[in-house]
Amino acid sequence: MFHIRMANSQGRRESASLLLKKMYGWRGYSVDPNAVHSPNKITLFAETGGDTVGTMSLCLDNDEIGLPADENFRDKLDELRAHHRRLCEPSRLAIDKGVSKRVFAALIHISYIYAHNIHGYTDYVIEVNPRHVMFYKRMLGFRDFGGERECTRVGAPAVLLRLELEYMGEQIRKFGGLMEQHGNERSFYPYFSRPGMSRASPAAW
Repeated sequence: MFHIRMANSQGRRESASLLLKKMYGWRGYSVDPNAVHSPNKITLFAETGGDTVGTMSLCLDNDEIGLPADENFRDKLDELRAHHRRLCEPSRLAIDKGVSKRVFAALIHISYIYAHNIHGYTDYVIEVNPRHVMFYKRMLGFRDFGGERECTRVGAPAVLLRLELEYMGEQIRKFGGLMEQHGNERSFYPYFSRPGMSRASPAAW
């Protein structure tokens, strides 16, 4: 059993940042420990037994504050904005070693509910290290969108990927909650909650 909560206090954000620093440092990436909490960003964290075992942030694009990916891929994001796409960016994802795939799936699922079902955003855009590109394509259905550039925030190369949230919703409705029935499905979608739970904004699995 684990719970997904919003890090809506300084203490909870610090707990999530400690996990992020631990997991990114283990991979040799740098993380700014003094990063300011942006008003267009929410941070989610997974907790079990009082320990933080997973975290991710979600930034919502708006006219006043853009997305972290604008720093390196502004031209590509502006192409989508010109077509009236509403963008959001999952970022600062960290899952502790040995933690169930369901934790990862739950964090992504709740971010989808928040972004698409509640606020009407249409696309995820993410910057990922080139070595992780195939993982996000295979497990969630992301597609190439901006090529490879240097990510100035973590001091490593990054590839811009895009996922239409309408597609994500289709996969959740098709596979959500069917881990055992869809043994041949290689994506993470069977680890998402059942479609009926999406309307209830689940907080615990």
